[in-house]
Parts: sequence; structure tokens; C-alpha cells
Amino acid sequence: MNSFFSGTSVLSFLGCLALGLLYAWILYRNNKNLDKKLQYLLAVLRVLVVTAVAWLLFAPLIKTLNYTLDKPVIIIGQDNSLSVGQVKAPGFDEKRYEQNLKALQDKLSDKYEVKTYHFSDRVADGLDFKNQGKLTDAAAFFRKVQDESTNRNVGAVILATDGIFNHGGSPLYSLNQINAPVYMVALGDSIPKRDALISNVNYNNIVYLDDDFTVEVQVQAFQSNGENTSLTIAQNGSKVQQQNIAVSGNSFVKSIPLKLHAGKIGVQKYTVQLDTLPNEMTTRNNSQSFYVEVIDGRQKVLLAAAAPHPDLGVLKEAISLNKHYEAKLALADDLNATDPAKFDLIVLYQLPDMQNLSAGFLQKLKSAKKPLWYILGGQSNIVAFNQMQNQVNLALANGSVQEVYPDFASGFTTFNLSEADKKQFTTFDPLLAPFGRLTVNAGATPVFNQRIGKVATQQPLLFFTNENGSKAGYLMGEGLWRWKLSEAENEAPQSVLNDLISKTVQYLSVKDDKRRFKVFMAKAAYDENESIQFNATLYNDSYQAVNAPEVNLQVKNEAGKVFNYTFSKTETGYQLDAGTMPAGNYSYLANTELGGKKFTASGSFYVNALIAEYQQTTANHQLLNTMAKQSNGKLFMPENLLKIADEIAKNENIKTISYEDRRYDELINMKWLFGLILILLGTEWFLRKRNGEL
Repeated sequence: MNSFFSGTSVLSFLGCLALGLLYAWILYRNNKNLDKKLQYLLAVLRVLVVTAVAWLLFAPLIKTLNYTLDKPVIIIGQDNSLSVGQVKAPGFDEKRYEQNLKALQDKLSDKYEVKTYHFSDRVADGLDFKNQGKLTDAAAFFRKVQDESTNRNVGAVILATDGIFNHGGSPLYSLNQINAPVYMVALGDSIPKRDALISNVNYNNIVYLDDDFTVEVQVQAFQSNGENTSLTIAQNGSKVQQQNIAVSGNSFVKSIPLKLHAGKIGVQKYTVQLDTLPNEMTTRNNSQSFYVEVIDGRQKVLLAAAAPHPDLGVLKEAISLNKHYEAKLALADDLNATDPAKFDLIVLYQLPDMQNLSAGFLQKLKSAKKPLWYILGGQSNIVAFNQMQNQVNLALANGSVQEVYPDFASGFTTFNLSEADKKQFTTFDPLLAPFGRLTVNAGATPVFNQRIGKVATQQPLLFFTNENGSKAGYLMGEGLWRWKLSEAENEAPQSVLNDLISKTVQYLSVKDDKRRFKVFMAKAAYDENESIQFNATLYNDSYQAVNAPEVNLQVKNEAGKVFNYTFSKTETGYQLDAGTMPAGNYSYLANTELGGKKFTASGSFYVNALIAEYQQTTANHQLLNTMAKQSNGKLFMPENLLKIADEIAKNENIKTISYEDRRYDELINMKWLFGLILILLGTEWFLRKRNGEL
């Protein structure tokens, strides 16, 4: 550390010193009572005091220079993934390699600051040679180095890996951000071995019941030209398909599509198995299991009517075009034998009817509490219609009908209709609506208003209502078959009528989730290195979120073993981190109690096995060499590991950096100076008093 005053401070000090000399000369020049030596001593003390006090009035600055030496940081990264442990080059001595890597660390520590990491699917401090990582993410290693070495003097990076990177981005893009040479240690074996494997399986996580779906399996084989094998796929342990494969070439790749049928609801486990070839390097990559959730996504729609009508055919066709919806038609006497509770949406076509044929069915409908779509027409019993619901009232109806055209209502956002669709609806023929004075609840959402002739009204034609969470739709006119004919005349490429009916049915049939206790997960499928996360919400009678009671969770695996957990409380809900779990299918049951009532929630999830480290077993030393050259580093084989220290020592760019820290402080801030002034004044006063001076 160096401290000194600036040039202007020195000049000020000389002026203050002159003032101190003048003051002492005036004070002691004619004093005859003091001894000559004592007089000189007192004069010196007075000079120092006056000089110091005067100089402090100028607030002089003192400049301090500090020099910090930053030794180069050498970073060592060790690949700790499964591929490094399972495939070794001929003659590779694992114990000797571990000893040499630690010896290299010790040797470099004498001159440099050394930091060590091991990485696979995540990065951690220190060296680890267990090789249990399920994935290899070298890009994450370089991000870790960059984050923890910002503004540091990074001299070099030593990376020991086999070049099999199967997770994260390419590490080549991360090298330039490090700005240091990377010395690669080439692990593994770059010579392909005899092996047949399943390299990838493409599939959909969710399929619908009774649908056919395709699974694409990619098969690879190395050094196996002329061999024959077979691919088998089993569902829950039962074989469903088998296909023979003839291997042609020593680097064989083939994608095989397998068509499967979803015939059972629930999570289905599928296992793809490739027969073993003689003298294979490993059989761990010959099979792969995956899980597909089969759901019954079909919504059941009942078309209830008193008599046949062309509109019913239009409705059924439009609904059936969506494979997730199933439409059933019930007429006249069939209505009384139909249970409305079995359906997700009920379309009341001109019901209640004039003949009251549907009275028994409508009575059962009151307790079913299902979403309804009312379609009125000339055969509707308006009086009974007004009595069975309280959202719409059609007064003064005398049984006559009037022609009404659709006029799109501005501000409708419940579902999307394009501008072209809206324009096409204006060209359609009119519907026949019951004549009367229409009164609609103020909370109704209109899709179309009625246009009578050329006069646009604010009376809705097609609209939705929602009362206490119960949805209902209303179409105040019959004659959808006319719209169907209008489409045919216009030769429209797509049916906007079918689209309108489908979206209306979908909106009305979607169930609002009003459960008071909900447990949900971010996703249904996890990898075996991911933490399983749960969230839960509990509502009181006023549907306000509360978290006073404890929430317990039981997770059961395929073998029937149960794991118990307790949720942690958040601000208004609950959360749980269950950690990682082995591959397999799991179910869960959560329970709690509030106000004397017990609540439960259940579900399932599955964990996929990670086999990426077995799907590529040939080391990529070419990539390692490219990384070394790109960063001005060098590639080394494990047996030459200790030579890296000599290579680093020869690199003139790897050197200690000195940082200068310059600081200016006011001298008046130095407290010891005030103490010195007081001591000088006290000493002078004591000596003067002792010798009889005032």
C-alpha cells in the first residue's frame, strides 16, 4: 500500500508551516524567563500545533494506492454420467486416472487457484467418480463456470468427458463466453462396438378411448451387418405387436411405425423390446418403457324432441363430426325411458311441446341439473317454457311465427368466429321464431341478435345465460336446415354452421370445477431425475381459499407400497415437493378436514426412466477436439493427463493480474491527528506552567 499527498496539498502545507513558524517566533522571541533549550522546545511544539490546525482548514486529501494480486483460476470439470462409467477404452486404468486427476489438482494448486466440479444432469462442487448421472449437460457446466467466475481471472478450463452430450444446448456455443483455453481429456471409447438398441420412441402422452394412435420406434445397430432381430411391443405385460428386422450395414438406423389401439381407460404401460444380438456390448438399451394415458374424452349429447325434424339431422351431423362428442336422438315415447343424468348436455328441441309428450322426461330433468340448450319453434309450448326456466320470458305468444335473420352481436368473445364467418351468416335464409314480446335476463350473452327484414333489433336470437354456475343456451327459432341449404348454394369450402353448433355444444358442455378441495400437478409425466411437485387448494363454504387444516398425501407405486407426506402451507394454499421417484406408474390420495367435513382428492402420474446414457455409447472425441481448438486449448488422452500442467505453465496468457485500487481521503477524517494536537498543546501548557509562564 502506498499513501502520499497531492502536489497542491504539499504547497498548502508549506504555507501552514510558515504560519506556524511566524506564530512561534512572535510568541517566544522576547521571552527572557525560559531556558534557551526549553524555549526552543516550546517553540517547536507551537509550530507543530499551529501548522497542523491551519493545514486542516484547507481539508487536504491523502491518496492511498492498494495493489491486489489475482492468481489465475484453473477450473477442472469431471463428467460423472453413466456413459463414462459403462464404456471404457481398452487399457484404461480407472484407479490410476482418478489418482492422476487429483495429482494434477495438487500440482496446479501450488501456483494457481483451482476449483473443481463434477457434472451430469446437474453441476456440483468437487470431484466425483461414481458415474451415476442419468444425463450429460456440458452446457450447464459452462454456465456454472461463467456465473461463478464473473470478473475473475480464469486461466484455463480442464474438462474430462467422453463427448456424449444428450441434454441442454451444445457446449460449443458456451466456449466463447468463458474466454479461456479449454484442455479436453478424452474419456470413453471412440471405436463403435457391436450393439443393437432402441434410440428413440415418439408417442403422444394422452390419447382418447377407442382411438388408434401411432408410436414411432427408432432402432439402431452397430457392427451387426447381416444379423436379424425382432421388435416387440407389450401393453401392461401382454404382447400386442411384433416385427422382424433385418440389419443391413454396420451403422444401421430404421424408424418403425407401430399402430396401436386405445381400448382401455387409464394409464397404460407400453414396453418396446428389441431381441438381443450375440456378443452385444450392453443390453441395457434394448428395451424402453413409456406410459400413455387413455381418457374417455367423449361428451354425450342428448337431442330430445317430440317429433322428427330436419333440424335434428343437422344438429346430429355437426355434433358427430367431433370425435370427442357422441350425439343420441330421443323422440316421443323414447324420452320417458331416457335418463338425462347420463348425458353431459341436453338439447331441448321445441320442448316443452304442445302435446306435452315430454312431460315425464322434463320432470326427471329438473333433478339432473344438466346444461341445457333450448331451441324454440312453432311446436313449442311457450307457457310451459316460461315456467320451467327464469332467464327468458316470451309473453303474448299466440302460436304464430315470424321470419328472423341473424345479426352478429358486437362484443361477443365467448368463442371465436372469423369475419368471413360472420359475413356468411348474413347471407343465410331466415329462421322461424315464435311471435311475442321477448324479455331476456340482463346477464345474457348474445351471439346473434334478431333482424326482421332490414331492421336490426336488440332482441337476441342465439344467446347464453349462466345462473349460479348452471349454463344454458337459447336459439329462438327453428330452421337450421335452411342455413344448411344456404351453405350448399354458396358452395362454402367449410361449414360455418357446423362450426357454430360444435362451438356452442363445446361451450355448454364444459364443466366448471366447483370442488372445494383440489390437488393438482404441473404435469402428469416426469423424468426420474425431476422432483415431483404437488399443489393443493382448500375452500370454505364461501369459496374462499383457506389453509388452516393439515393436508396429508399418500402416494402408491405399482407394487402397492405407500409413501406418506404432509403438505407445507403457503400464503393461501398448500404445496409439496416429494423429491425424485423411480420410474413407474403412481397414484395419489390427498385428504383433509374442514368444519367437520372430510375432503379427498385423487389422481395419478408416472415417471419415465432415463436411458439416454445407454442410447449412445461411442465417445465423440472429434467434438472434444473441435472444442479444444476453438478455445485455443488442446486435447489429451487420460494417460497424458499430468502433461496438462506443463501446457498451462507454457501458456503466457495465463498469468497473475495486479489490480490497482486508488482512494482519496480527507486528512480531517483521521482521528489520531486530533489526539496528537491535544498532546502537543497539553505538553506545551504543562512545560510553560511548570516554569512560571502563563
